[in-house]
Amino acid sequence: MGDHSAQTFKPLWAIVATWQCYFYVTDGWSVYPGFIPEGDQIVSKTYMTRVEGENTRLRHYLARLHRKTLCYSKSVEMLAHSIRLLLHYLKFHEVPVPNPS
Repeated sequence: MGDHSAQTFKPLWAIVATWQCYFYVTDGWSVYPGFIPEGDQIVSKTYMTRVEGENTRLRHYLARLHRKTLCYSKSVEMLAHSIRLLLHYLKFHEVPVPNPS
């Protein structure tokens, strides 16, 4: 969330860099070479199709990811919880419900 600057990408890269990936498939954004080690970046529209497909699926299931709608959440915290809940559901086919106290 933010503009297309290195300042915006830096916190995301701090998380992604801990994943110990062998390579990173990107869209060739000019900021990436400042973060991704040389030789570890694959710039490919073909591989990005999968990523864009997942983004489309998220937008489909979560109306709050559509801009300018009544469902759009201004709370970053609630947006993060919604995405985590959706990913859990898509992976495990269940909605985690806390046990009543």
